[in-house]
Amino acid sequence: MPNTSSHIKCSECGVFSSNSDHCENCGVLISYQKKITLKREAQTQKRIAKATWQLEHPNLAERLKQHPFFLYKIAGWVLYSAFLVVSAFGAFLAWFFAMVAAG
Repeated sequence: MPNTSSHIKCSECGVFSSNSDHCENCGVLISYQKKITLKREAQTQKRIAKATWQLEHPNLAERLKQHPFFLYKIAGWVLYSAFLVVSAFGAFLAWFFAMVAAG
């Protein structure tokens, strides 16, 4: 019957450990699967934190659109509309120059 145990060398102390997630000598994480899992979890937490921050800190136009005073609401919608028009015009120019360059 083949031996299925694996020996992993610790990158910190150089001691070989068998079938372990952590080094038997210094306690450093040596399992590649665990490292990948922890890295994915950290990335997920980072994305969640970024999305939460964006929800808690909206931009000026969004804050003005939600303001109770009607003049501020109008100013928010004007800013939002101006940004939308400038973005659409920029997208059109980019498309136009790409078509001209393509021949």
